[in-house]
Amino acid sequence: MAQLQDHYAVLGVMPEASLDEIKRAYRRLALANHPDRHPGDADAEDRFRAISTAYAVLSDPVQRARFDAQRHLPVF
Repeated sequence: MAQLQDHYAVLGVMPEASLDEIKRAYRRLALANHPDRHPGDADAEDRFRAISTAYAVLSDPVQRARFDAQRHLPVF
């Protein structure tokens, strides 16, 4: 089973963050880690992909609620 990535940690926000705080964090990180700013850097592409995925999950209320519920499940 794959380890659940903590989208809040990826964006550097608290779980109680508002949608505006999440959006600001995403824009700041996306601009800093965009692959066009780091041509040929595979790590920048991976970071940008993780940032984009985290924003997609946390910006959608339904996906965010599902993610929050999964965060608190024990991992065996």
